[in-house]
Amino acid sequence: MFIVVAALLAPLLNPYDPATDRDYAARLQGPSLEHWFGADGLGRDILTQVWYGLRTSLVIGLVSVLIGLIVGVSLGLAAGYFRGWSERVIGWLTDVMLAFPSILLAIAVVTVTGPSVVSVMFAVGIVQIPKFIRLTRSMVLSLREQEFVQTVRAFGAKPPRIIFLHILPASLAPLVVQATLAIGTATLEAAGLGFLGLGAQPPTPELGTMLSDAFKGGYSLSAPWTIVFPGLFITLTVLAFNLLGDGLRDALDPKGSR
Repeated sequence: MFIVVAALLAPLLNPYDPATDRDYAARLQGPSLEHWFGADGLGRDILTQVWYGLRTSLVIGLVSVLIGLIVGVSLGLAAGYFRGWSERVIGWLTDVMLAFPSILLAIAVVTVTGPSVVSVMFAVGIVQIPKFIRLTRSMVLSLREQEFVQTVRAFGAKPPRIIFLHILPASLAPLVVQATLAIGTATLEAAGLGFLGLGAQPPTPELGTMLSDAFKGGYSLSAPWTIVFPGLFITLTVLAFNLLGDGLRDALDPKGSR
């Protein structure tokens, strides 16, 4: 909650503008009362950059997971319920996507579409799709033979009604947990793309881009605060969503928790 609130209230928490406010006299200045997290190589306030970069990273994570969730769940429902050729085609597509390391697949997509925030959302969203396909398909395969589904089918319900009104609601708990965990993974992958220069472009602040600027500028060792604070908030964000996912898993599946 702290991370989300800080990202939402970034304009109110910072007296500086992340794109235009530069104090060249404070260039590479360490943490002080004026610049709590210090200043970077361009004289920008690192605290301001971190808050706005956190907002960018969270937006990328949420949108990309939403893309992966919508596409992956739709394909997983089709593969698990209809079986046959649809399951074979979707299964083959999933195996092909999983054959590539996620970061390499994301790099390939961003290289084709061009570096930008939208491209990163799209690329990381594609990387998330196979995870949701496999989870949804496994849930549907176990639910489609349950008595409540067989009863609804016996009363003449059509496949769309069975899928969206009976099978999908019964699958929501594991999907919510997976989506929460995926936000942390997506944030980390977005930061990796930003570090490689394929993510958000200046003047848009982003945590991975901040790390990249520090390393490219050659002052990551002489001014360690330029990498410590962005790296710290990347770590905290991933850890926070992983803990949230574990908590939701225990809350939604108390039997498994015991």
